[in-house]
Amino acid sequence: MSMETPLYEGKAKSVYQTQNPDELRVVFRNDMTAFNGVKHDQFENKGRFNATASEFFMRLLEEKGVSTHFINRPDPDTMIVKKLQMIPLEVIVRNVAAGSMVKKYPIQEGTVLNPPVVAIDYKDDERGDPMINDEIIFALGILNPEELGAVKKAALRINEILSVFFDEYGIRLVDFKLEFGKAKGAIILGDEISMDSMRLWDKRTGESFDKDVYRFEKGDVMTAYRRVLERIIPGFGG
Repeated sequence: MSMETPLYEGKAKSVYQTQNPDELRVVFRNDMTAFNGVKHDQFENKGRFNATASEFFMRLLEEKGVSTHFINRPDPDTMIVKKLQMIPLEVIVRNVAAGSMVKKYPIQEGTVLNPPVVAIDYKDDERGDPMINDEIIFALGILNPEELGAVKKAALRINEILSVFFDEYGIRLVDFKLEFGKAKGAIILGDEISMDSMRLWDKRTGESFDKDVYRFEKGDVMTAYRRVLERIIPGFGG
């Protein structure tokens, strides 16, 4: 397949096969969407900022013993990653009630969730990514109990690492989304970890540093993303 023909094109990333059959090239585009693609814009540097964040967080997780698909970042907006058999689930870890949780359940925004809540959605745009429970995961043959246990354990470990990290920089990790895949039987973190996939609040002011700035027109979203990177990455020049 040509390098110019994506294997997969999502809302904000394009995935290409490399010359190595076990590696993929992920290009982070400047597209930003919300409300299942109803709202769609492009912002300069958005792809670069998210690729920068993903590299940074995946390197951090690797240092802490979490296996990820990250190999390197040859260009500002591009990552080379291990080719995984992706699991069609989105794993959401919530530390504070916000977003869809507040809309769906009788809980006040800002309520601290202790222990954190792990929710899993089935990745299917046509069905609206419905929430899925353990029994349905098993019935569909997506994962077996041991594999699902490994996914949940990894998600909570990642939450522990990132929550402690952000706390040091005065940022609260409200919630975030993860995707996992398999390689040689192992469960490995895939996709991305960026401001697109996290909800981040300033601990002092409550200000949003994430995609909610775009969703709800709270200000300039690229300024918010830049402020996160400037706070956590020494010497980040924007």
